[in-house]
Amino acid sequence: MCGIVGYVGHRPAWEVLLEALYKLEYRGYDSAGIALIEDGRLTLEKRAGKVSDLAEHLRQRISPATIGLGHTRWATHGPPTDSNAHPHCDCHGKIAVIHNGIIENYLPFKEELQSRGHVFRSQTDSEVIAHLIEERYDGTNLKEAVLKTVRLLRGAYAIAVVAVDSPDEVVVARSGSPLVLGLGAGENFAASDIPALLHFTKDMIFLNDGELAVLRRDSVAIFDFDGHAITRAPTHITWDVVTAQKQGYKHFMLKEIHEQPHAVANTLQNRYELSTGRIVLPELGELSERIQAAQMVYLVAMGTAYYAALTAKYLWREFFKVPIAVELASEFRYSKPYLDRNTLVIAISQSGETADTLGAVRLARERGAAVLGIVNVVGSTLTRESDATLYTHAGPEIGVASTKAFLAQLAALNLLGFYVGQARGWLSHEQTHRALESLVRGPALIEQLLQHEHEIARLAQIFYEKEHFLFLGRDLLYPIALEGALKLKEISYIHAEGYAAGELKHGPIALIDAQMPTVVLVTKESVYEKVFSNIEEVKARRGIVITVTDHRTNEIERVSDFLIEVPQSSRWLAPMLFVVPLQLLAYHIADLRGTDIDQPRNLAKSVTVE
Repeated sequence: MCGIVGYVGHRPAWEVLLEALYKLEYRGYDSAGIALIEDGRLTLEKRAGKVSDLAEHLRQRISPATIGLGHTRWATHGPPTDSNAHPHCDCHGKIAVIHNGIIENYLPFKEELQSRGHVFRSQTDSEVIAHLIEERYDGTNLKEAVLKTVRLLRGAYAIAVVAVDSPDEVVVARSGSPLVLGLGAGENFAASDIPALLHFTKDMIFLNDGELAVLRRDSVAIFDFDGHAITRAPTHITWDVVTAQKQGYKHFMLKEIHEQPHAVANTLQNRYELSTGRIVLPELGELSERIQAAQMVYLVAMGTAYYAALTAKYLWREFFKVPIAVELASEFRYSKPYLDRNTLVIAISQSGETADTLGAVRLARERGAAVLGIVNVVGSTLTRESDATLYTHAGPEIGVASTKAFLAQLAALNLLGFYVGQARGWLSHEQTHRALESLVRGPALIEQLLQHEHEIARLAQIFYEKEHFLFLGRDLLYPIALEGALKLKEISYIHAEGYAAGELKHGPIALIDAQMPTVVLVTKESVYEKVFSNIEEVKARRGIVITVTDHRTNEIERVSDFLIEVPQSSRWLAPMLFVVPLQLLAYHIADLRGTDIDQPRNLAKSVTVE
C-alpha cells in the first residue's frame, strides 16, 4: 500500500520525486518524504500528512541533487508521524532506505542491533533495513551490502537504497511487493507502480520476486539474490495513466475483487497470535477499558458497510452477553437510541467521510458513549472523531461499488468480536484459536474461488438480459444476500431484492415465475434444512434457482438449475467466501450490459451529504 520512488539522472530530483508521489496517492498513505544526496551529504525531508504538505515545504528551498528517493507511507508499525515517515537512515546519516511491505522478523534484528549500539529513531519495522545495510557496507559496494541484507529478511518488501559514499546509484530489491523500473535517456527510475513513471518514460522493466537492480544515469543492471546477472528486455507501455492503475484489468472493480485475498491478509496481519489464540489490538488503547464495561453495543453504518455490521451481529451473538443492535446511520439519530457511558458505538465506513455515519458518531459522543471507528482511509474525519480506530488495510478502493473493503471490514469485525469476547471472559483462548485457524485460511480460499471466475462469467452470459433477481439467505448469510442484491443493482441497474429466506412466504413468493432467477445461499453451517425447503418452494412455482453452497449433495443438485460451489469453512469465514461469487456475477452481468461499472450512474464513492 505504500508507494516508493527512486531516481538518478540529470533533472532536479525533488521535482521528479514529487511528481511521481502525486501519481501514487491513489494507493493510500498517511505521510510522505524524500531523501536527496547533495553536496556530499544526505538530506531527508519527511512530513506526516499529504504529499502537498511535503511539496510546500520543499518549495522553500533549492536543491542541486539529481539522485534521491521518495515515499508515501500507510502506517503499519507505529502511528503516522514525521519520525515514522520514510525514508529511514542508518546511525551516521549516510544511508537512506524506503520500504513497501512488512518485515516479519525485524524485531530480533532490532534488538541485536541495539545491543551493538545502534540507535533507532522510529517505531517502524523498515528502519532495521538501513541499520543492517550499514553493518554490511564497506563504503564501496552498495549492491553487495543490500544483497547480504535482503537474504536475511523475511516478509514482503520492495526497497530502494541510496548512500552518500555511492552518490551515483540507486539500489532496489523486491520480494513480494511490486517494483517497476523506468528507462530514460541519461536517467532511470524505480517505483511501486507504472503510473508514477508514465510522465517520464513508457519503457519499463518489471522486477520479479528475489531480484535486485542497480540504477545509474546511463545503465540498469539486474541480479538475482545470489548475485547472478539477469538480462531482461524492457516493455513499452501503451496504456494511459488510468489504465495503468488498473494493472491490466478492464475495470477497477474487477481489479479490486482480485485484490481481496491481500486485503483480508493485510487486515489480519500482526493482529493475532495463532499459537495462543490471543487477539492483539493495541490501537484500541484506553478504549479497551470502556469496551469491557459496555452494557450495550450499537453497530452503525450505511450501504455495504451496514451489511458488514449486520453480519457481525449474527456472528457475535454466538457468545456476546450484552445486547447488540445494528442501525442504519441515517436512521440512528432519529430513532432515539439509548446512549450513555456504558454504551459502545462501532461506526463502520470505508472512506471515513460518510455524512450519516459521522452524524451518528457525533450524537453518540454528545451522549457520552464510547466510539470505535472501523475505517479504511487513514486520517479521515471518522478517525479524528472516534475514541479509537481499527483500520482495514484494504488499500485504496477506486470502484464505487465496494468489494475488497467489505471483506476487510468482515475480517476486522471478526477480530474485534474475538477481542471483546476474550476481554469480557466470554471466549477462551482455545475457542479463539479454533476460530482463527479457520479465519487465516481465508485469503487462500478466496484466491481459490477467484480461479473459477470463468464459470461465473459463463453464468452471466445466461442471465445478463434479465430485469429482476431475488437473493435469499438465512442467519449469517442473510446480510450476504442483501449485499449480493446491492452489487447487482448498483452496477448492472437490474432490479434485485435480498430477503431472509424465511420471509419468502410472507410476500416475495408472489414474484416467482419461470422468468425470475432466484439466487439462494446455502451453508452446512446454519439452518441447511430450512433453506432447502425454501428452494423447493421456488421450484414448485417454476422459478429459476441458482444455488451457492458449500455443501454439494445429490438433493441440492436435484433442485438447482445452476450451482456455484464455495469451499467448506466455518461460520466465521463463510460470509467472506459466499460474497465473492456474487460480486463476480454482478460484475460480469454489468460488463455484458455495457454499464459504467466503476462509476455507476447517480452514485458516489463517498456519500458526504445526507
